[in-house]
Amino acid sequence: MTGKQLPRNQLRKQLPFLRMLAAAAPLWLTTSLFAQDPTEPSVFEDVFDYDHAGLIGYLIILMSVIALALIIENFVTIKREKLAPPNVLDELEELFEAENWKDAIELCERDKNYLTNVVGAGLSKLGHSFETMQASLREMQTEEAVKLFQRIGWLSLIAAMSPMMGLFGTVTGMFLTFSTIARAGGPVSPAELASGIKMALITTIFGLAVAIPVSVAFYALRNRVLRTSMEINAMTEDLFERFRGASLRS
Repeated sequence: MTGKQLPRNQLRKQLPFLRMLAAAAPLWLTTSLFAQDPTEPSVFEDVFDYDHAGLIGYLIILMSVIALALIIENFVTIKREKLAPPNVLDELEELFEAENWKDAIELCERDKNYLTNVVGAGLSKLGHSFETMQASLREMQTEEAVKLFQRIGWLSLIAAMSPMMGLFGTVTGMFLTFSTIARAGGPVSPAELASGIKMALITTIFGLAVAIPVSVAFYALRNRVLRTSMEINAMTEDLFERFRGASLRS
């Protein structure tokens, strides 16, 4: 018993030191990474220098800014609460219970969103058979889902183009490097080759740094679109289920 408790007691005594070490590790790594002569440019200045990143590098940076704006916008707007507001759903349910189709149609025309567009499409076939209403309903469901996929589709394009732009920068940098060797016509110092090689590496880094997180964001939004559209479609199907019963009774 005493032998088992001894290592634990020793570990408890060392906990403050371990916590201090864990807290200081990131600072130590950051300091060692960026510690350099103050007269020399920092790592970030070196990476984002136009002579090193080039036009291609700055185009990738521009793509990252656009991607960030699209990600924020889509995460904010593609929500069930935005596409099918609870107050609108409650009002539609009350109007359907009262069979007040006129006010329901006016509500769908006044408040435009995923839910009201689908319900409005179904109500536009009021008086027809349930199969006709259901066909109109599902056609609009598909149309609304396609609109959402088109909105997030730009992220897929940026995720696919970023590494290609990085590869384009890599090839351009290597071309500049070999051009320097060809112009020299003899031995070349590494410093003369550094600019082209830096461009090749930096643009590759930029391309991958944009493509990886944008791909993750795209698939997260894609799953959200699928889940949200399925939930809203189920709501609209439930609303119109009463017409199936009426069709069967007639």
